[in-house]
Parts: sequence; C-alpha cells; structure tokens
Amino acid sequence: MTQLTIVAFDGTRFDIDAEPGSTVMENAVRNSVPGIDAECGGACACATCHVYVDDAWMTAVGGPAPMEEDMLDFAVDVRSNSRLSCQIKITPELDGLVVTVPERQG
Repeated sequence: MTQLTIVAFDGTRFDIDAEPGSTVMENAVRNSVPGIDAECGGACACATCHVYVDDAWMTAVGGPAPMEEDMLDFAVDVRSNSRLSCQIKITPELDGLVVTVPERQG
C-alpha cells in the first residue's frame, strides 16, 4: 500500500492506505473526504475533484495533461500546483503524497 494524506479545507487530515493503480479521487471518495464531489466519477469531464499538490510532491506527480488543463479552467482558485485528483494515479513512488482540498469546487 501507498500512504496518501488528503487535507480537507478545515485542516482535517485523512491518512489513507491507497492501493497502487487507484486514483487520489477514488481514495478520497472511499474515505468520505469532504470537498471532493467527483461528479463525473473520474472521467476528467468536470472539475469537482480539484486538489492542490503539496509543493514537495510536484515533480513526482507531474503536471496536468492537456485535457486536464482544459477542465481546470472550470475550477475555482486554480494555482500552479492544481490538479484533478481523478488524474493522479497512485504508484509506489508517490508513497507519502500530500494533497489539500480547496475551499470549494467548480
């Protein structure tokens, strides 16, 4: 398992044992993390699973693909470390990944 930490907007930390191959969004939904709406179910067709990747993890996670960049246009308060959590696949290399949920989704 890979350790994943999702920090809700109110500061509540969700420390999750994430299965490699799953996505950050799937783990957030399974663990009832508030603020991850995931309206499209992970199809990269909305911006309701927007998260901020901790700066220390930006290189390991990488940047968004063009389709994800298009969807981020619909997100609220997009930053340089914004990603859609449905597009971040859990790998052993991401053990310890930390992401934060924004105040509201698009």
